[in-house]
Amino acid sequence: MEKVTLTPNGEKYLVLEAECITPDNFAGRTLEEIADMQVWEGNTTHRLGKFFDISGTTAATAEEQAIVINGSVPRVKYIGSKMAAGAILCKGDVDMYCGAWMKGGSILVKGNADAFAGIQMEGGDLVIEGNAGNYLGAAYRGDWRGMKGGNILVKGNAGCDIGEYMIGGTITVHGNVTINAGIHAGRAVGAKEPGGKIIIHGNAESRVGAQMTRGTIYVLGKIGNMMPGFALKSTEEVEFDGQKMLFNVYTGDRAEAGKGTLYVKS
Repeated sequence: MEKVTLTPNGEKYLVLEAECITPDNFAGRTLEEIADMQVWEGNTTHRLGKFFDISGTTAATAEEQAIVINGSVPRVKYIGSKMAAGAILCKGDVDMYCGAWMKGGSILVKGNADAFAGIQMEGGDLVIEGNAGNYLGAAYRGDWRGMKGGNILVKGNAGCDIGEYMIGGTITVHGNVTINAGIHAGRAVGAKEPGGKIIIHGNAESRVGAQMTRGTIYVLGKIGNMMPGFALKSTEEVEFDGQKMLFNVYTGDRAEAGKGTLYVKS
């Protein structure tokens, strides 16, 4: 793949909205054209090149285009938003909406990602090696359709409301999550659709699967407060990473006549 590198140049800013940082937008353009792309700071637009030194080579197509952000950018939003192909590597932290509405390709964040990462994602792979904020893989504010496809992996902890209104795809969190994991999951799912999957390797505080109607949630740690709308159905042996584990299997949320499945390690 051809690679374009964005290196923060030390120029001061409050918060940038940089939807332009995608392989789809960079492919087929010159470095000068990329530098001239517009980013928002509040109600003011600036050139992308005002804040980043831009080097490398562009590809003819998005599938062949890689982008490297060579540093931490914890106040740059929308990196990889709506991307459909290619690859992005962020060598540090990123702000909100990383990988939002993503349809394909891959994003690797070597640090933390703020809220709304991967919201309404339809395809591709988003890997966050640090922690993720609230509303990971959830629906946009006011919408009732969340993540539809693709894969999100968080190697650290995640905040609240992950997988809200989830329709499809997989979210895996190696650490702990706070409240409302999988809330409303499956509510927009058709009768033949699975509703998505959430795997939590650590602990979850409370309200896991609240109001879910379809889909599957695995919790390998402990749930602080179990929702009363889930009924114990059976005990099953499930294999994770080559190791067989025993799970208590619940169905619910019965308050919504739900058919979701919650696996809690026994």
